[in-house]
Amino acid sequence: MKLAKFNNQASSSHQTYVTVCRLARTTLFLVVQFLGTILHAQQPPVPTKPSTVPPDSNTGLHSEANQNGRPILRHRNERYRLRPTDVIAVAFTLTDMFNQTVAIQPDGFISLRAVGDLKVADLTLPEATKVIRTAYVTIVSPQEIVVELKDFEKPYFIVGGEVGSPGKFDLRGDTTVTQAIAIAGGFRDSAKHSQVLLFRRISEEWAEAKKLDIKRMLQAGNLAEDPHLRPGDMLFVPKNVISKIKPFIPTSSLGLYSRSF
Repeated sequence: MKLAKFNNQASSSHQTYVTVCRLARTTLFLVVQFLGTILHAQQPPVPTKPSTVPPDSNTGLHSEANQNGRPILRHRNERYRLRPTDVIAVAFTLTDMFNQTVAIQPDGFISLRAVGDLKVADLTLPEATKVIRTAYVTIVSPQEIVVELKDFEKPYFIVGGEVGSPGKFDLRGDTTVTQAIAIAGGFRDSAKHSQVLLFRRISEEWAEAKKLDIKRMLQAGNLAEDPHLRPGDMLFVPKNVISKIKPFIPTSSLGLYSRSF
């Protein structure tokens, strides 16, 4: 009897030990899971790298279309970039024998004494200065070279289509769309006043296109909606109805509208 009682007590103790071990393992598992959840929540999210378009190798501008097919706009207050026919003066403060004034050739190069041809088209003036100083680094001290822009293409706008005198005009001061049309001789009787197109270049490959209802603007007498022109803008006054115009078009398509003048 004593042996049977001892066996029952031993079996009961074993079951209790097994139960306690299971509870301990379950508790430990829950604690580990809880701590892991807390640590994961405290970790900062990993930033995703935005989709970018590599800049153009010549201009440094992000001028390609993005994933949605829309061009990436230029930055505001962008510095002027040198173009063919621009004239720059290269002055040497201590070695005036190298002083020269040169025009940028159609291929974008200039020819300088002692260093030969350098490409400076599509560069800003500080960038061109750096290129020229680097070319002369083995001849003179770079600090004594000063580059100045002497002549460049004057700001202009273009008006084509159904106006009195279509053509290219100098942009002198602040000029609005209605003022530009007046400078170009005003609307012809055949003009479609409600569908004037404004083309604005935003990169080397893309131009923004906007349709303006000049007729409604003038009837309402609300000239606050009259856009101000920027250098290089082109206005086209159509004769026929234009029902659809894409907000962005390749600049190569502008020739279709420029044939009218």
